[in-house]
Amino acid sequence: MVHVGQSVRRSMVCAVYLTVMVLMTAAAAHAVDDVPLSMAAPVDQGYHLGPEDIIQVSVWKDEQLTREVVVRPDGMFSFPLVGDIQAEDRTLEEIRADLVKRLTKYIPSPNVSVAVMKVMSYKVYVLGRVNKPGEYLIGHYTDVLQALSLAGGLTPFAAENDIKVMRRVRGEQYAIPFRYGDVRKGRDLDQNILLQRGDVVMVP
Repeated sequence: MVHVGQSVRRSMVCAVYLTVMVLMTAAAAHAVDDVPLSMAAPVDQGYHLGPEDIIQVSVWKDEQLTREVVVRPDGMFSFPLVGDIQAEDRTLEEIRADLVKRLTKYIPSPNVSVAVMKVMSYKVYVLGRVNKPGEYLIGHYTDVLQALSLAGGLTPFAAENDIKVMRRVRGEQYAIPFRYGDVRKGRDLDQNILLQRGDVVMVP
């Protein structure tokens, strides 16, 4: 009877232990799910800003100079004391250094920080024979395959090896070929390039 009682107690202890472990695991998973996307995937410090991006500029110990600003369509944003600042195609560090240089005229040794609050300018377009053509606002770097996936994939009559990525560089339009059929078979994977802001994926 003693052995039976000990066996029962051991079984109960094991059951309680397993229950606690399951609850801890579930709690940990829930905690991960609750992490804000902005914290889980911070913006790359090398990210170049674009129109409509929202950034926060903070000047230490000066609430009047701590605010969110939106990059205008002309690539600029306005800030007290210094006027317009060029933001488009610049990194956060470049903007921070520019602000420090300009604010030094008014504030001795200003302590300035710049952070991206929302990425609103990284848009790509998927057009033609896909299931969901349109504009896609993306908060992370995306390659051609991922963009096609966002658009619901190709329709049955799409010319999968005649896809083009249309890209504008300094006013010049370029067509970059993408052979979906080859990539799907694991060939010429280098053509699955990262898309840039404003790229248009054309599926004939």
